[in-house]
Amino acid sequence: MSQISAKVVKDLRDITGVGMMDCKKALEESGCDMQKAIEYLRKKGAALAAKRAEREAREGVICVRMSDDQKTGVIMELNCETDFVARGDNFTRFAGELAKVALDQRISSREALLVIRLGEAYGGETVEDAIKTMTGKLGEKIDLKRMALLDAPDGLLECYVHPGSQLGALIHLATDQPQQVREMAKDLAMQVAASAPIVVDRSLVPPDYIEKEKEIYRQQALDQGKAEQFVDKIVIGRLDKYYQEVVLMEQTFIKDNNTKVSDVLDDFRKRHQAGVEVREFVRYQLGE
Repeated sequence: MSQISAKVVKDLRDITGVGMMDCKKALEESGCDMQKAIEYLRKKGAALAAKRAEREAREGVICVRMSDDQKTGVIMELNCETDFVARGDNFTRFAGELAKVALDQRISSREALLVIRLGEAYGGETVEDAIKTMTGKLGEKIDLKRMALLDAPDGLLECYVHPGSQLGALIHLATDQPQQVREMAKDLAMQVAASAPIVVDRSLVPPDYIEKEKEIYRQQALDQGKAEQFVDKIVIGRLDKYYQEVVLMEQTFIKDNNTKVSDVLDDFRKRHQAGVEVREFVRYQLGE
C-alpha cells in the first residue's frame, strides 16, 4: 500500500474530529478508502462506548431550545465524564443539535429521540449511534440522561439557563396577553431555576410527600419534648414552611423578599387587566 499522505489524514480528521494517529490507523486498515475509514472509526467509537458503559457520566450540560413563537420548547440533560469535555465545542454543539432536532420534530421522550436520524453533519446516524460515535471522538462516555417537551398553545413558554449550563428551567404560562407577560415569565423561569419548587400550587404536592413530612415533624416535636396536645399545631406550622419551600406560588419572589410569587401574578393581573396562570414547569440541575 502506498504511503498515506498527511493531507488525507487531515481530511479524515476534519470529517470525524478523531485524533491524527487514530485517523492514520483507520486509513491503513481500510486501504486508504475514506468511507471505509469513517466506518472503521465509527465502529471503534461503538466499541469504546461499550467499554465505557459502566463509567459514570456526571458532568455535561443542560440545554434548552424554544420555537420562535415561544409556543414549544425542549429541555434536556446531556452527560459526559469530565468538565473539560463538557465545555468543549464538540460536546456543546452536539447537545445543541440534539435539542434542535427534538424541537423541530416534536420529540417528547429520550427513547423516541434515540431512534431519530441526524443530518449530514453527523453522518445521518441515529442519535443512539451518534452518541457512540461521539464517545469514540471525545474518549468519554456520553449519555442522554433525560429530556422534556412543553407546549403552550394558550400562552407562551420562557426559559432560563444559568451561566455554565448546569442548571436550567422551562416554564409554561397561560395568558391572553403574551407580549405583556414576557418579562414576568423570564423572572419566573429564573425563580424556578434558583428556588427549586417541585409543584405550581399546594394542591399538587403528592400526598405521600405530605405524610412523610408530617411524620418527620411529629417525631422532631416529640424528641424535643413538646407536649402531645401541642404536636399537631407544631406539625401544621412546619408543614406551612415546607409548602413555602416547594410550592412555586408560595415561594418568596427572588426579586423582592417581601413578596410571594402569587402576589406577583395578582399584581400583574390588576395592572394589565389580564389573565395569567402558571401551568407547568420543568427544572433540570446537572446530576440530579
